[in-house]
Amino acid sequence: MPSPRPSSTRPRRLAAALAVAVALVATAGGTGSAVPGPAAPAASAATGLREAMFVGNNWDGTADVIAARGDFHRIGRVNVIPDKEERLREIYLNPIKLAFFLGVRSGPGEGHDQFVDDMYATPDGSSMVVSRPSFADVVSLDLRTGRINWRFPVAGYRADHMAVSPDGTRVAVSASTANTVHVLDIGTGREIGSFKTGDKPHENVFTSDGLLWNMSIGEVTTALDAPWLDWTKGDRRITVVDATTFRTVRVIDMRERLDAFGRGDLSDAVRPVAFTPDEKKLYLQVSFYNGLLEYDITTDRITRAKVLPGNPKTDPDRTTWVNDSRHHGLSMSPDGSKLCVAGTMDDYATVVDRATLQEGPLVEASKPYWATVSGDGRSCVISESGTDRVTAIDFATGRRVASVDVGDHPQRVRLARIPADWTGPSGS
Repeated sequence: MPSPRPSSTRPRRLAAALAVAVALVATAGGTGSAVPGPAAPAASAATGLREAMFVGNNWDGTADVIAARGDFHRIGRVNVIPDKEERLREIYLNPIKLAFFLGVRSGPGEGHDQFVDDMYATPDGSSMVVSRPSFADVVSLDLRTGRINWRFPVAGYRADHMAVSPDGTRVAVSASTANTVHVLDIGTGREIGSFKTGDKPHENVFTSDGLLWNMSIGEVTTALDAPWLDWTKGDRRITVVDATTFRTVRVIDMRERLDAFGRGDLSDAVRPVAFTPDEKKLYLQVSFYNGLLEYDITTDRITRAKVLPGNPKTDPDRTTWVNDSRHHGLSMSPDGSKLCVAGTMDDYATVVDRATLQEGPLVEASKPYWATVSGDGRSCVISESGTDRVTAIDFATGRRVASVDVGDHPQRVRLARIPADWTGPSGS
């Protein structure tokens, strides 16, 4: 297996970034901050919709649209930063925004700007809604024209993972530096509500019982990665709120549950998660761990842990693991019998039998960063951020069945419905 690409020393990169920030502020021109223009009209409803998948190419600011099954061929591509010059001008004229912009580049961006984290389609398939970390916002893009319908600047200086409500009308986005989750009307971008979280909110999941779960991961860009320094990572917890009132229903501190399970050595920073179909159990990944945990929601305790194989080529220095991830990407087959795991720093993906927690074949993959389920439910779909492609793995056999090339550093992959005749924005 190819070895993961190590990240450079983070404190040194951050210091250099801040120095560049000062220089850029001193030389920035213009008369003031950019002001968003009027919203573009929404695309007219298509006569029919088809299933597809959105792939966010984080470093080049595009989203590929691919088939949701079969050969997963690429259908078209969307530029998710059509307002790049306007946004950069706004950032360069604000010293604080610029410092955070460069901090994102030197920290979680691994030396690159982060232009697309997460994406969803509107219910009518006319638009793509995208969170853009480096621009600290969420935008809606007309799929026909590529123009921006609306833009919502999040609190703080970075936008992260999103989730869409079961009826498709609301989208939740983590404002990671503000410890806040915003919930927006997906059609208009109007804020419906918000709630506070632990430090650095990350994953969001709506459940069928009317709740919204948020997992905060704490500080992941420091070099204080030794287990005995885990306390420096901040307040990490799961915040569960009523998805209508946004009042907190429950707070789950995995530190207490891990200690009770006898795994006080593991981090309590919850990364990607997967609920069982009946939503009674939660499978989760945590920072620095090459494995997964099973949490029984009803009894409020961790019931099983599974350690997965490590790649002998993986650097044991935890400071080289991207954003404290060892494994980052988890999905479940529709029948709840199989889990799919992206072994990010170990350069593989594997299908795990949920009953026995026995892994299947290790499918070689370059820095896989996400795992989801194909439209027909037969395959796990992973993003290979190290080789700029998306790969499908059959849940039944655990074997690779298809791969397709995409843009620079694919991360999130989401199912969507788009106009049946869509092949890309006009003029692209």
